[in-house]
Amino acid sequence: MYEIQQEIVPIAHDDFFIILNHYDAVFKYPIHCHPEYEINVVMDTCGTRVIGDSQENFEGLDIVMMGPYLPHVWKAEGGGHRVVTIQFSGDLLKYQIINKRLFLPIKQLLVDSAQGLCFNGPEAERIRDEILELTMMQGFQTATKFLNILNYMATASRRRLVSNFSESEVSLITSNSRRISKACKYIEENLSKKITLSEVAELVNMSGSAFSHFFKKKTGISFITYVNNLRVARACELLIDTSLSASEICYDCGFNNKSNFIRIFTQRKNMTPIEYRNHMAHLYVKY
Repeated sequence: MYEIQQEIVPIAHDDFFIILNHYDAVFKYPIHCHPEYEINVVMDTCGTRVIGDSQENFEGLDIVMMGPYLPHVWKAEGGGHRVVTIQFSGDLLKYQIINKRLFLPIKQLLVDSAQGLCFNGPEAERIRDEILELTMMQGFQTATKFLNILNYMATASRRRLVSNFSESEVSLITSNSRRISKACKYIEENLSKKITLSEVAELVNMSGSAFSHFFKKKTGISFITYVNNLRVARACELLIDTSLSASEICYDCGFNNKSNFIRIFTQRKNMTPIEYRNHMAHLYVKY
């Protein structure tokens, strides 16, 4: 088992966002996660960053946006480093305004941040400058400035996913459809059992064929892909947090046999379950 500390973020229920402006940061905090979104701007230093199951070196300017509960840590020698951190509610995807057409790029940004997003080049420099301006502002204009920053990040071309730790299709299904919500809840509650398309379709009073097309249209992924992604995400949690064998995890997550489990897991993670467990142990033991 590898302990990931859950940080208590100093954001109040009625805060839109908070800014933590550090001029003398010392990177001694252990690997951690929290239910809030976070944008971290690390300036003028170098070191190692771990986001989910990714470990990378950074130098100079490093800007990463992370979704809720994505484990992360930065490590650099010495102290006195400039770091600006913005944290905001993990419930933002549930706000009705996010589903309006104008906000769809920001909605996708939030979904993608489940795996961590790193920004590079001139666009990263502009994001840094905009965030530094935000630190010097007060009042209602900070809200519009913050939304402008999110929109710029959402449309930035020089960005990339950092980690495979979180399956964004699994954890952030945001359809307003009651049928989709009911189906997803049923799948999550019965993940360790055999789940068929026909039984879920019957649950929402649709034929199997109609539900299959409806699910793909509303979520962007197929029913079987959703189920397998959810099972792989659950397997990742068990590989990190327990000492259960791969065989035990296979059946606990609802796979019908071990070879099928290993094949699907390897397709999504580019490593076998045991390789994944060793990889995560190697990352986290250092911190």
